[in-house]
Amino acid sequence: MRIAILADPLDNQRAGVHVYTRQFIQALVDHGSDDHEYILIRSKEGDAFPSLRQIVVPNTTLPIGWASFRLFVLVPRVCRKLKVDAVFEPAHFGPFNLPRSIKRITMIHDLTPILFPQYHRWHSQWLQKRFLPGILRRADLVLANSAHTRKDLMAYQPEVAQKTIAIPLGIDTRFQPVEDAALFQRYLLPQRYFLYLGTLEPRKNLLTLLDAFQHYRAQGGKTELVLAGKMGWKNTTLLRALTKNEFRQYIHLPGYVASEDLPALYSHAVGFVYPSEYEGFGFPVLEAMACGVPVMVAANSSLLEVGGDAAYYFPTHDSRALAQLMEEVETHTDSVRLETARRHAASFTWANYVRSWETALQQLI
Repeated sequence: MRIAILADPLDNQRAGVHVYTRQFIQALVDHGSDDHEYILIRSKEGDAFPSLRQIVVPNTTLPIGWASFRLFVLVPRVCRKLKVDAVFEPAHFGPFNLPRSIKRITMIHDLTPILFPQYHRWHSQWLQKRFLPGILRRADLVLANSAHTRKDLMAYQPEVAQKTIAIPLGIDTRFQPVEDAALFQRYLLPQRYFLYLGTLEPRKNLLTLLDAFQHYRAQGGKTELVLAGKMGWKNTTLLRALTKNEFRQYIHLPGYVASEDLPALYSHAVGFVYPSEYEGFGFPVLEAMACGVPVMVAANSSLLEVGGDAAYYFPTHDSRALAQLMEEVETHTDSVRLETARRHAASFTWANYVRSWETALQQLI
């Protein structure tokens, strides 16, 4: 089959969908079979993936309406011209306007704009509610990144059950224990820190983490806190809570951390905390485990699935329970649990993902 991948996430973001798209394409290059030809359609030229054919369809915010014209007219036109057999949209928003002869594959990472609209900007809520039902209805194959995401899809639109497949994602093999003494100066980090990594946005439940950190320090804890990642949206309450926290001087916000520095950032942490209210998958949980770091995770959504038996769990909004876990992780190293966590993380590979992906493609033949 000739398959076009709408690879815009390579060019327009750095968060989870970008990571997924980049790692998936690299895995196709490394492990894909000779049965399929893959073509990337993207908005900017790039040096990555030189072995794949890449078509640039430029995107811009001006003139007004160009982005929509590109998405609904130009990209489908390119797909028809390329005579592809299938089009894959990895960012759960399309593909659109294709003839029936071209199969549609869409990836669903989570249903947060539907399930938690209060945590998203109004246009994101509106776009998902307006277009997602039709996307799912017209898709020939729907991929979910976890069993929990598939379960949510079944509850939201039961008629897509027969064409929806859950395939767990993989993690990059570069995530392993590593030391980098220069990291501390590069990002002005304390010598001992608990780490959160991700966009700083309401769904990530950082208010619970801040409250837990205050309890933990009030009880005599000495480790500091690092909240790494770009500032997201709707953060007035978070910024206010940071200002009011009694131990604000021990809370560090280094901002975006370069991809090449992430293994060291994880490895040097005393523990990793992921308090999110909902995740479709949760790359950071496995990345931290692979780096040999104790992981404390909110007991909800796919986090239970991804964390398996190796994570420390706490009730999602129970800051005192999280504070107790932070104290436990600080004072006691459970080497057996850490080894279990490393083995667990190692089972999530992109080679396995590509094999499952190409098996799923058989439904389209």
